[in-house]
Amino acid sequence: MQRVCLALPTMRPCPGTIVDLAEEAAYAVANFEVEVHLLILDTTGADEFARNAEAVAALDPVPGVFVHHLGEAQQREFFRRVTERSGAADPELLLELMVPGDVAYGSCVNRIFLGAAALGCTSAHLRNDDADFQVLDGRKVFPIHHELLSIGRPAGEAVAGVTRSELDPADADKPVMLVSGSFMGELNVDIGEIRELDPEVYRDVVRLWTPPVWPDEDRDAMVDVSFKGTGTEPFTADHSVLGVPDIWDVFMCNVALDHRGYEVLPLLPSVRTLGCDYALLHSLVHAKLPGVVHNRHIVNYYTPERRTGAGFVPYQMGFVKLLLSMLYLYPVYGGMIDLGPKLLDEQYRLKVEPILELVRGTIDWDQAGNEHCLDVLDRSYRKLGGKYAELADVVAGRRQQLLDEAREDARRWAVLIEAWAGLVAAARAEGLRPGVDGAAG
Repeated sequence: MQRVCLALPTMRPCPGTIVDLAEEAAYAVANFEVEVHLLILDTTGADEFARNAEAVAALDPVPGVFVHHLGEAQQREFFRRVTERSGAADPELLLELMVPGDVAYGSCVNRIFLGAAALGCTSAHLRNDDADFQVLDGRKVFPIHHELLSIGRPAGEAVAGVTRSELDPADADKPVMLVSGSFMGELNVDIGEIRELDPEVYRDVVRLWTPPVWPDEDRDAMVDVSFKGTGTEPFTADHSVLGVPDIWDVFMCNVALDHRGYEVLPLLPSVRTLGCDYALLHSLVHAKLPGVVHNRHIVNYYTPERRTGAGFVPYQMGFVKLLLSMLYLYPVYGGMIDLGPKLLDEQYRLKVEPILELVRGTIDWDQAGNEHCLDVLDRSYRKLGGKYAELADVVAGRRQQLLDEAREDARRWAVLIEAWAGLVAAARAEGLRPGVDGAAG
């Protein structure tokens, strides 16, 4: 029987989301021959953790569904054992990259990937704590429906489970390693207020994350689609397409990934950096692997803390760090596009060596592009005034630190990629044990 990991990373109390995902897991075992491990990686404080734990304890037991709720201390202890078991020369550094003690979206998803390996799962199905499922005729619309129809199967077999196929017959033997829906509602990065205050400033700022080598018209076209989902049309009937997806149609907030991808390439372990968790999707798409894009979109919403006085600057600094990370990510993505199917071995698995070489090649990249980025941000934020002028002061005060951190993040990513195979093997050998590691069934 196929064993899959339905995963929820959270840093806030979200009992309603936990109930929703338990329902999705129950739907999966009722409709597919699977065993579902609901993995909740919880980095909340004691009171918030207790609220989430109460929601877990109140779940009705469902045969074939196993719930694992790990707090931050439990995660750190598990990954300490994994990093030490991996045989790496510097397990303390790897532990810091896996559990940095601060918000790190890529690191959190990397913990999910190793957790899935420890549980013996063949796929990871990622959800967010700031999104809802759509509802049709009183029933929630679960993305796992399309994911389990296709994930891991040879693409030629997956044709039977989609409503339209654009599959190249030459790709029929390649596995479906990516199934994704989109999202509705708010932008997936909370910068809509900038657009409301000054559309031109918004365009200048968002242009900073477009590839600088592109023509201006292409960069402007990218601004128009960036951080947006699928619009407002609600779900009425299933629609899914099999083929090589466009990178703009896949989202980490609503995705299933096959282990033959995530057990090869970890995500960028940057701290407090929005959008640093997409490198694996780029590798699968640019390698021309078949995937499925479906319309069981989730509904994205904003949690209030990112707009409060205390939360505004840290959140927006995460966006600044996203912009600076692109100096190091775009050369990697461009190299992936150039390599195409050469990123795969004879069994259609990702090859880590060419990706690692691309990442290492960016570490000493000229920082002039990021200097320019910070100059434009300073000018743009001061034009907006108010709290954005205060944000400009914070960015200016941390200018050299931000430049250094972006470069160091690239170096640390290379270290993690090099150690990843050993970490996966160690996680699989270590296993997640009920009771000992905070798991409950």
